[in-house]
Amino acid sequence: MKMLKDILYKVSLVSTKGDMETSVREIVFDSRECQPGDCFVAVPGTQVDGHDYIETALDRGASSIVCQTLPDKLKEGVTYVKVTHTPKALGVMAANYFDHPSEKLSLVAVTGTNGKTTMVTLLHQLFGQLGYLSGMLSTVENKIGDEVLPATHTTPDAIALNTLLDRMVKAGCTHCFMEASSHAIVQERTAGLKFTGAVFTNISHDHLDYHETFDNYISAKKKLFDELPSGSFALVNADDKRGKIMLQNTKAEKHTYALRYPADFKGKILSNTLQGLELEIQKQSVWFRMIGEFNAYNLLGVLGTALLMGEDEEEVLMQLSQQPGAQGRFEQVVYQGITAIVDYAHTPDALENVLKTIQKLRSGGEQLITLVGCGGNRDKGKRPIMAKIAAKYSNKAILTSDNPRNEDPLDILKDMEAGINPVELRRTLTIADRKEAIKAACAMAKKGDILLIAGKGHETYQEIKGVKHPFDDKKIVTEMLKLIHST
Repeated sequence: MKMLKDILYKVSLVSTKGDMETSVREIVFDSRECQPGDCFVAVPGTQVDGHDYIETALDRGASSIVCQTLPDKLKEGVTYVKVTHTPKALGVMAANYFDHPSEKLSLVAVTGTNGKTTMVTLLHQLFGQLGYLSGMLSTVENKIGDEVLPATHTTPDAIALNTLLDRMVKAGCTHCFMEASSHAIVQERTAGLKFTGAVFTNISHDHLDYHETFDNYISAKKKLFDELPSGSFALVNADDKRGKIMLQNTKAEKHTYALRYPADFKGKILSNTLQGLELEIQKQSVWFRMIGEFNAYNLLGVLGTALLMGEDEEEVLMQLSQQPGAQGRFEQVVYQGITAIVDYAHTPDALENVLKTIQKLRSGGEQLITLVGCGGNRDKGKRPIMAKIAAKYSNKAILTSDNPRNEDPLDILKDMEAGINPVELRRTLTIADRKEAIKAACAMAKKGDILLIAGKGHETYQEIKGVKHPFDDKKIVTEMLKLIHST
């Protein structure tokens, strides 16, 4: 147990009432998890406000309350602490409670619309090969060394985040590489953490259902860099015009990577095939198992990060050349001469990048069949754009369900179809059932053709009406290719 006053160190306080020497069993922000002796932090959310559940927390035994607005009636024997901003207070309190695990290892955050998962996966794999025990926090999974822990969010909440970092430190980890989503940054889930460095990949149309405007979305990413301490590093993609914006107010050392513009870590694509990627990096030619221009950027960002952390360039390049990349990112299934590519691309920019990459790899005679969907209860503005991109770059496009959540899949598909012109619509199919859509794509394909199954990548479920049903694109496309094309 720790004293409340110690947990509140560096929290911006407005007022206190009660015994600050009181002991705290745990910090909680979900009243249903409260137990006697806990400190309940009332956090306003997008759906519910923790302030409405203070009484529930007290009924369950909370001994202290941290809030932005004090209740009308204060319970005798309970300590009340009023703060300026409870989400930020929660992050700082969690770091204090776990004795600042982020200061006991090298913590690097990767943010951007696309590439976060691939980069943290590559960094985790790389530093393992270099002899370090490291942790990883990603959309796909969390890892402590080789131990795999399930991931429910791209970036966990502040308490879960510090719990995981504390476990990493106790396991002997010296490094941790984490995805920092725009939601997490704005919601202060990363407050109280000390970063060794941060990497910006790129930014494009996404999450506007939450951020409302593109400027807000950019500002969310920039906030991570604005708050970096002096002595840390900020590494940004110089080919993205918002890269310089990320560096404007940072106290960190500024560094860049790029394929096109001058940069500290510069690369050039020499060869790009379905078998791999040859890059000229730092004036030497290196062959990688990964594919596509977007992965060239990922590799440059990883190289830059490793070198800024003091690793040997030759050793880093050698190890990176052997890495397979991240699960669900341009994963290939080849059967009877048909190549199916499973990719997480779920934004217009990501989908266009993948399709442009495939176009460059085509020999000319094969068909490109693209299957794509859009999630329900999310940014509706990208639906017609994604459908238009799929139809533009493909011989045939199939519009289908992604995670419809609580929306009618047919309504989502209508929104997507609105982006396709009459000519493109003639070579576009709409099949709401994703499994049937994958089956249709496999049935259309002939030897030499390429199928792109986009949108879900590593996900092994489909969310419908609040229920997650088992669904694995890679598994299903493999089964369907064998079922239809076995000879």
